[in-house]
Amino acid sequence: MRCAAARAGLGLVAVAMLAVGCSASPGPAGQRTAGHRGPHVSAKARTTSARPILASPRARRIGVARTYWAGWRSITFTEPAHAGPAGPLPARRLRTEIWYPLAAPPSGTTRPARGPFPVIMYAPGFMQCGRPYADLLKYWATAGYVVVVVDFPHADCLVGTAATEADLLNEPHDLSYVITAMLGLSRARHGLLAGLLNSRKIAIAGQSDGGDVVAAIAGNTCCADHRVVAVAVESGAEWPPMAGAYFTSRTVPILFSQGSADTINPPGCSVDMYLADRAPARYYLDLLGATHTEPYWGIDRYEKIVARVTLAFFDRYVLGRAKQALVMRREGNASGVAALHENGGGTLTDRYCNT
Repeated sequence: MRCAAARAGLGLVAVAMLAVGCSASPGPAGQRTAGHRGPHVSAKARTTSARPILASPRARRIGVARTYWAGWRSITFTEPAHAGPAGPLPARRLRTEIWYPLAAPPSGTTRPARGPFPVIMYAPGFMQCGRPYADLLKYWATAGYVVVVVDFPHADCLVGTAATEADLLNEPHDLSYVITAMLGLSRARHGLLAGLLNSRKIAIAGQSDGGDVVAAIAGNTCCADHRVVAVAVESGAEWPPMAGAYFTSRTVPILFSQGSADTINPPGCSVDMYLADRAPARYYLDLLGATHTEPYWGIDRYEKIVARVTLAFFDRYVLGRAKQALVMRREGNASGVAALHENGGGTLTDRYCNT
C-alpha cells in the first residue's frame, strides 16, 4: 500500500512528541445515539469543559481572520454498529474537537457567537489528533467557521502502535456520520451547538491519510456525501483499497495542496487527482520545497499561505463570495514559495505516485 511504512513511521514519531499534549487535553465524554432518531446528548453524556481561546499573537502572524475569537469544545459520539466496506463493524467511539467563533474577547463566557455558521469538517493524518493543526483550525474559526475535527478510533494520536491504515476504508463513513450528528445537535432547541451550524454550507478538509478520506468523499463513488459543497485535500492521495472509482463524474470544487519535497505522500499522488478531477473549479497549490507536515503544523511561511488560500477558497465556494478567487490567486502565487494552478491548467505534469 502506498507510503504505508513511511506514514506509520511519521505517526510513531509524532505520537512520541504529542503523547503528553493529547493526554493533558480535556478527555472525551461519551455520547450515545437514539437509533433512527439520531444523535443526542443525554444528561450524563456532556461535552468536556470548553475553553475560550484568543486568536493569539502566534495566529496573528498567519494574519488573523476578521471578527471572531475562538472557543474549543470536545464531544465524543458513539456511531452505531453498521455494515462496513469490509464487513460488519461494531459501534465506534468518535471523539471530535470543535473550534467555534466567539463574539467577543473571552471574559468568562464560552458561548458561541450567534449562528448559523458555515462548517469545516477536518480529518487529521495517520496517528494524529487536532492538536498539531491547531493554528490553522483556529484561523478558520476566527473567520466565522465552525471547525470539527474527527479523531478516527483506530488511527488517532491515542491509539499508539495499534493504529492501522486498514481502517481508512471506514473513515469516510465516520466523517459523514459526525456531520449528521453535529447537525442534529444544531437543530436542538437547547445546548451549546443549538442553531450554530448552517446545514447548506458544509466543507471538508483533511491532511495526509485524512486527505485520502476527504478525497474519497469528494471524488469516489464509494463514499459520496452530497451535503458537502467544497473540499480541501492537503497532501492526500487516492486510496487504492477504496471500493469505488475515482473522478468518474464532476465533483464539487476541490483545492489540492501539496509540498513539492514531500517524501511521505509523493507529489505525483496529488497531481494525479488534480489532473483526473472533472470539476469546473479545481485548484492545485504547489508548495515549493515544502515537506509533508510543514504547511499544516505550526507557523511558517508555507502555513501562512495555506491558511490564507484555503480560507479564500472556502469563502469563494462555501459562502459564494466571487471576489475571493482573486485573493486565492494573490496569496497562492509567491515567488519561490508557492504557485497556484487552476482548472487543470498550469505547468503541472503527471509525476511519480507510488501506489
